[in-house]
Amino acid sequence: MAEKIKDMTRGKPAGLIFTFALPLMLGNVFQQLYTVVDTAVVGQFVGVEALASIGAADWPNWMVLGIVTGFAQGFCILVSQNFGAGDYDGMRKSISHTFGLGFALALLITALAHLIAHPLLLFLNTPDDVIDGSLLYLRITFSGIIVIMAYNLFSSVLRALGDSKSPLYAMIIAALLNTGLDILFVWGFHWGIAGAAIATVIAQCCSALYCLMCIWRIKLLRLKREDWHPDQALVRRLLALGAPVAFQNGIIGVGGFAVQYVLNGFGLVFIAGFTATNKIYGLLELAAISYGFAMATYAGQNLGAARIKKGMRAAVLMGIATSATISVLMIAFGRNILSIFISGEPEVAAQALHVAYTYLSVMAYTLVILYFLHIYRSALQGMGDTVIPMVSGILELVMRIAVALILPKLIGENGIYFAEPAAWLGAVLMLVGGYYYRIHKISVRLKAENPAAQL
Repeated sequence: MAEKIKDMTRGKPAGLIFTFALPLMLGNVFQQLYTVVDTAVVGQFVGVEALASIGAADWPNWMVLGIVTGFAQGFCILVSQNFGAGDYDGMRKSISHTFGLGFALALLITALAHLIAHPLLLFLNTPDDVIDGSLLYLRITFSGIIVIMAYNLFSSVLRALGDSKSPLYAMIIAALLNTGLDILFVWGFHWGIAGAAIATVIAQCCSALYCLMCIWRIKLLRLKREDWHPDQALVRRLLALGAPVAFQNGIIGVGGFAVQYVLNGFGLVFIAGFTATNKIYGLLELAAISYGFAMATYAGQNLGAARIKKGMRAAVLMGIATSATISVLMIAFGRNILSIFISGEPEVAAQALHVAYTYLSVMAYTLVILYFLHIYRSALQGMGDTVIPMVSGILELVMRIAVALILPKLIGENGIYFAEPAAWLGAVLMLVGGYYYRIHKISVRLKAENPAAQL
């Protein structure tokens, strides 16, 4: 396992970023199979009402899980920085405290999530014919929060050390297991929405166990008794890194509530069509997330290596090329892909498909903005700046709510399609400015330490 650790302070930035990101892309493909398979199986074997039930739970589910993953990603920034600096004792101590904090927070978030689930669905004006299914889906998913935290902690530690292959293998195993269990529970046992949720939690548990096994096999990560001794200063530092990322994800989710609230008022068919597109949203951004993780690790390990600018240029060019390719494919074949998720009466299915493809087309034409968002946000986080990304999340919140509430009143239902691209654009404007500000500060510091240094 030790050979999977990758030192990103040496070698050509473009090659390092791409080879690191490629396994993550493949892993994200399999991770998206969770959502795609759940939605396809439920949509085909249970119906449009069940599909709408899952859709109505989307943003509450995204917000809670986003907070969980935000803490895990933020905590592991310090692991990456310690590894890049060769401080292995500090790295192990960071890992031990990351695990302790992560699991304590998972228990707290689980309790709060169950407490707010039903009131939140009522607040979002969830239709009566789907609210019971939405609540059931959330209850089961929220019961697996500790498993989700475990996977994100373990995989983030591996990625912080440059190992992007082990999380890929974990996702392959979990995706295949999830597919089999979905068919068994939903089609075979007729468990409906509950079967899809249970299958996902079990599969995620297996992916977490695989990543833990990988960590255990890396001698460099063997924790000692003294690594577990409480260090209040370290806890504060970890929370200073993790809390802004979690808060950023949380407020993005709050913005999504505005979208969901407006969407719920358009009826079951519109919700079902919107849900179908949201379920392949992950396919649109999977490479963006991968480039983002690669830049976070690259920037973290190269914090003092004066190579961040070169890595960013390479990542941006790859992001433009990748997003353009995906956009063309979605415009050409999106309608066929979306039809996988929609079944029922021909007229109802046709209406839902029209909603889904219109929404997909809007996102496809603006997809490059989303890629910039992930790359610049992750680069800043890798450099240890989680405040500007957090502020960008607030701007994203404002833009999403404003467009969701105002535009449909001006141009009708079609206005809701533009809430996401507008939110991306608002965040990107903040992140690009923040990146160049942070690069300037690092450049000044490096030149003060070494006049020959260039960034």
